[in-house]
Amino acid sequence: MKWQGRNDLSWMRPMPNIAMLPAFGKRGRKGMALEWMNGPVEGSQQGVGHAAEGTASNRPGVVAAAVYQNGRRVRDIEIEEAGEWRNQENVVVWIGLHEPEQQLLRQVQKQFDLHDLAIEDAGKAHQRPKLEIYGDAIFVVARTAHMVEEEIAFGETHLFVGRGYVVSVRHGASTSYMAVRQRCESSPAALAHGENYILYSILDFIVDNYMPVVEAIHAEVEQLEDRLLRSRLDKAHIERLYLMRRNLLKLRNAVVPLVDVCRRHEHLELPGMDAAMEPLFRDVTDHVRRVQEDIDALREVLAFTFEASLMIGQSEQTEISRKLASWAAILAVPTAIAGIYGMNFDDMPELRFRYGYFVVLAVIFGLCGTLYRFFRRARWL
Repeated sequence: MKWQGRNDLSWMRPMPNIAMLPAFGKRGRKGMALEWMNGPVEGSQQGVGHAAEGTASNRPGVVAAAVYQNGRRVRDIEIEEAGEWRNQENVVVWIGLHEPEQQLLRQVQKQFDLHDLAIEDAGKAHQRPKLEIYGDAIFVVARTAHMVEEEIAFGETHLFVGRGYVVSVRHGASTSYMAVRQRCESSPAALAHGENYILYSILDFIVDNYMPVVEAIHAEVEQLEDRLLRSRLDKAHIERLYLMRRNLLKLRNAVVPLVDVCRRHEHLELPGMDAAMEPLFRDVTDHVRRVQEDIDALREVLAFTFEASLMIGQSEQTEISRKLASWAAILAVPTAIAGIYGMNFDDMPELRFRYGYFVVLAVIFGLCGTLYRFFRRARWL
């Protein structure tokens, strides 16, 4: 949708190098981006209050449905009103759905002329992260992740973005986007860029939520490494290690396709993209790539920890085998001598030797002592 001043870059301040800023902190990347676009964020109480109220409709599956004009919230709307509002100037309709029924999706489709294939995908979870173009609209699938009781809970978000509208569909354990809506409403100048800024905000929120998951896994891996250096990992730790490797693989499968999605937004390869948003999409691309690098590094550390645990176990087994072999060799000496003199023959010269018993004991202790010293020097005992 063409807004007045949409390609006017006067609203933008000189942008700091966000990629060089810390990814987290009290302000973090999102706070810096908003200050760059709109000055210091003061947190408009009106915007936050409206976002917290959600939508005027109590319809199941509808989390929020509102219309914005020139970056400011006009009012909550019903789904049936969305089509009328989207065609007005400088207006964007933002609808949030959570696990909607097929009937609700069909009504949304009717309001925005959404493609049948995209609606079919949005009604089902377990889609691969992707970006598809349908005419002048795009359909984005992204996997979300957050920690729930030391386990990774994966969710899914489907985004319909077109001229004058954004529809988000959440499935599974996906974090609510009310915080994103509040952040956008607190920055009207940025939100005036309509669906492009909303899309950026949602993608940025999804990528930001990957990092606490990676940090939690990293902390647990460090604990396992410390334990591995102190003692051998038990069965429970090995099972946990395997589970983390499997979850990291799932997380990587969610993150890697998103790199291409963000890159295509960064290079403005999609219909209706605002050139002024390129720096922000570039920042999201950089962030998701760093998340991917952190995941790959963690997978290598987990693989090394797993291999080190196996090698330590094999080393301990080898040491035990050496000790058993050493003691078996030592005990073989008295066994052999006692076996020889335990034979029932009448003519055995040493049997009638007066000091034979003491000589045999001396030979046994001498040979056993020699073998013991030999194995000790070889560090088998």
